Amino acid sequence: MNPVLVLIVSLVAGAIPFSGMAAWRLKRVDLREYGSGTVSGTGLYRIAGFGPMAAAGILDVGKGALGPLLAGHSRPELAALAGGLAVVGHNWSPFLRGAGGRGFSPSLGALVVQAWPGALMLLAVFVVGVVFKQAGLGMFVAMLALTPMLAAIKGVEGVWIGLALAVPMFVKRLVGNHPAPSPKLRTYLNRLVFDHDGTPDEYRSHSVPADSPGPDGEFA
Repeated sequence: MNPVLVLIVSLVAGAIPFSGMAAWRLKRVDLREYGSGTVSGTGLYRIAGFGPMAAAGILDVGKGALGPLLAGHSRPELAALAGGLAVVGHNWSPFLRGAGGRGFSPSLGALVVQAWPGALMLLAVFVVGVVFKQAGLGMFVAMLALTPMLAAIKGVEGVWIGLALAVPMFVKRLVGNHPAPSPKLRTYLNRLVFDHDGTPDEYRSHSVPADSPGPDGEFA
């Protein structure tokens, strides 16, 4: 397939908000206005349960895998960029007027095709983060480790894959879906490292915009 077409398909597929569509169809809930405001499997689970979350999650993983599959193993740079564009579409979906998720699920899909050890690492961090209620911090560590890990396994190709996925995930944590309620360095550091606007106690005791991630962070 033509490289430009591969990139366009990757971006458009990534932008399809499966969790948001399921939440609206099943419960008439706009995830942009619910809980953390992140259009993610986490929010869908809270309103509709495990089944819808699992179905939407599989589709979100699949849309991250689509571009790299179309690019093929003979074009590793194109495959890496296609995976990254799926994450960009997911995080800033034009169907949601620029809102979206955090990029976890499409990143899994891209990694399954290009570098499966990276997918295993992200899944392991997901489980550990949920168990210890530090999902945001765990994912920050995983994203930092992703590029060096893939570089050690796949060389320059691994660097391409890691950066293409990690950069839009880091940026989304910083900018969210709305401006930070307190645009101070500490707020942005909390967003970057913990995926919320303050400490858990601050989050619970202050009114924050719907977009602000909860104290345990968000996935998908």
